[in-house]
Amino acid sequence: MLSQSRILAVGTVVMLTLSACNSSDPSKAAIPSKATVAATVNGTAISESRVALVAMQRGAQGQSDNPNVRKEIIESLSMQLLISQEAIKKGLDKTPEVSDQLDLTQQSILTNAFVQDYLKSSPVSDDMLKAEYEKFKSQMAGSEYKARHILVENETEARDIIAKLKKNPKAFDALAKEKSKDPGSKANGGDLGWFDPRGMVPEFGAALVKLAKDKFTEEPVKSQFGYHVILLENSRPKTTPPLDQVKPALQQQVQQQNLRKLFDDLKAKAKIEIVQAVAPAISPHPK
Repeated sequence: MLSQSRILAVGTVVMLTLSACNSSDPSKAAIPSKATVAATVNGTAISESRVALVAMQRGAQGQSDNPNVRKEIIESLSMQLLISQEAIKKGLDKTPEVSDQLDLTQQSILTNAFVQDYLKSSPVSDDMLKAEYEKFKSQMAGSEYKARHILVENETEARDIIAKLKKNPKAFDALAKEKSKDPGSKANGGDLGWFDPRGMVPEFGAALVKLAKDKFTEEPVKSQFGYHVILLENSRPKTTPPLDQVKPALQQQVQQQNLRKLFDDLKAKAKIEIVQAVAPAISPHPK
């Protein structure tokens, strides 16, 4: 409840494009470069490469790949092609709804292909990784703290708890279980474990770093969540993991940054005109 954005946060749009670039990506499968024919439907061929693509996609979902599976895939693709031929005969591909769906599917595939091509042709260099690691180390600098807290709704409650703790500091665990409104730590006597105070709301972090070990705040700490009584149990310098340990995450982060910059540049150079405002959603249950 208290944590703010952490380092190595991932952008949603970029993650969606990167999701097509993992080890299960079709472009990395052993698909024949010169397509051979697996079947024909009314003279239209279904290539072995298409069958292999479907088999690879199913394999990524944990399904096995064997001759029987390949046969089933060919039969399925044949029926799909046959039915699509009938749909085209009826002109369904020209209807606005279907045409839009076909366009959107094509755009999605081309977007993923563009991202895959960019990542292949613009790999993350060692210098990029080292620079990102230095930024990561600077973010990791400082100390981490082990603390407990009791969160209540008003200042009067907080002052009452502080008064009880002054009489019996060992009562913190029991008071947290009884009084705290924080569902994430209440059952554990307010225990928050080890954390970087920069990941907490500012008021909480500022009060915490002023405490001595085994001391609690003698004034309520107000934040957007209510009033806190904080107990510092310990602190220690943060340790930065070696580059090899965080290399995959940093590599992905650099890729995301590079892609975001590329997308921003493309958008800046493009002429995009919004000619129609988005209509509000219509409630399915009008009053």
